[in-house]
Amino acid sequence: MKKILAVLLILFALPLGVAVMIAAAATPAIGEELRTISCAGQIPPTGDWRPPFQQAYVKTSGFGERYHPVYHKWVLHDGVDLVSQPGPGPVVAIAAGRVAFAGPTTDGWGNAVDVEHAGGIVSRYAHLSSVSVSTGQVLPIGQKVGVEGTTGASTGTHLHLRIHINGKPVDPVDFMAQHGAPLTGGAVAPSVTTDPTTNPAAPPPSLPVGVAEGGIGFPLPGPGTPRQNSMTAPALPILEDIKRLYVAAANTYKLPWTLLAGIGMEETGHGRNNATSSAGAQGLMQFMPATWATMGLDGDGDGRADIHNDADSIFSAANYLTKSGVASGPTGVTTAILAYNHATWYVNDVLFYARAYGGGTVLGDPTDCGTTGEGDPALPPLTNDRLQTVLTWAGQQTGDAYVMGANGPNAWDCSSLVQNAYARVKITMPRTAGAQRDWLAKGNGSRVQPGQERPGDLIFWDSYLGPARIGHVVMVWDPASKSTIEARSTRDGVGHFSYEGEQGRAHIFEIWRVGNMSDQPTTTS
Repeated sequence: MKKILAVLLILFALPLGVAVMIAAAATPAIGEELRTISCAGQIPPTGDWRPPFQQAYVKTSGFGERYHPVYHKWVLHDGVDLVSQPGPGPVVAIAAGRVAFAGPTTDGWGNAVDVEHAGGIVSRYAHLSSVSVSTGQVLPIGQKVGVEGTTGASTGTHLHLRIHINGKPVDPVDFMAQHGAPLTGGAVAPSVTTDPTTNPAAPPPSLPVGVAEGGIGFPLPGPGTPRQNSMTAPALPILEDIKRLYVAAANTYKLPWTLLAGIGMEETGHGRNNATSSAGAQGLMQFMPATWATMGLDGDGDGRADIHNDADSIFSAANYLTKSGVASGPTGVTTAILAYNHATWYVNDVLFYARAYGGGTVLGDPTDCGTTGEGDPALPPLTNDRLQTVLTWAGQQTGDAYVMGANGPNAWDCSSLVQNAYARVKITMPRTAGAQRDWLAKGNGSRVQPGQERPGDLIFWDSYLGPARIGHVVMVWDPASKSTIEARSTRDGVGHFSYEGEQGRAHIFEIWRVGNMSDQPTTTS
């Protein structure tokens, strides 16, 4: 059952045993909230809804009765006031729709835009300094509608976001949380609203739902300067047997095969010159023996990891790039290639050749949290009430569908369920499971040894992205029974399952505890 009677949510949404463990595990002590540590880049937008800003923002006034600062009387504040950081900033449509009104108002809202969405939903953007759309215009999600301002009955620059359903106002914070776009204050990248053929600065298109978590990836970055070998040596044709190995390794590790081809071209011309280098590097992809000792794999299944075997060399290169963070945004690609060879010209040569062979898209999160953090074992865990909020909401989604790339309100993938659960307590995580683990390791969580997990802890393991990358995340529900709440699979949907035995089956198995963090802490250190 997904829907639980509201009067029973707080007391009975969690099993009694789990509630007892929460009380025992979460030290209420000071209850100090620490500010979340952000990663490089913006959170990618996914799903049919998004916040009305691209930059970070803060909420200054919520939905409900309040004493109006201009009219000096108690009235219903029928929306939420948001202030961009820094501001004033551009305001964008929270979903696709048609402009029902755009221009100055006479009832205190100043310059405003109303957008009609499906299902009788209308969003209003009020107090704008300027309006960028016209009545009747059809808007995609993320289209700029105006600029934040202080026109009308306003005492300072802000955006008043109002949402009506069939003519009745609803709390935008609750509405947006239910639709997979919680108003947590984090910066969210631009939505795809422009044609990259006419606007080179346009963000890359999202991948189709069903391909990857959040339907997100990013294109291989292009080459910069300086370049060296690629200035005089063009990309050579690739023998079919070698290309087949590039493609097979890329499919296993979910990389563009052209990136492997770029390295193979730069190193040995795809095996045309694979003699041992003066530095001692060997094989088609030119591994140093010391690196091979930790990264070398058996790529052809003959039971041996042979540095001179083409299949072993190519699969090991894919493994090395993956473990060096190639999927952690465009900067992660650069960092991973630098791990292979510590020269900027080398990175640019490889990317030049990769583009010559067709480029491609990396299945990954453009948010770059790095890959080397160890977390902070001194962090206090979530307080009882915050942990209960997270688990109660997650439990309410039981029975929903699993759709890779979905972001609610009735379908989720593993990481969107976790992201939205923690957004209920003003914690903004990255979108994908791998990036969430790296976000925790950056200092927003602490590593937990198996057997020490508690309700609400997150367990990560490898799955569809190959053996060297995290592809799945679950939330611990009851450690005693090793049960989870998770978006598990297309067949099973969202529900309670078991993580018994996963540690023995997985190549990667890590447990992490989210600290008592907040995007907008009530008490800061």
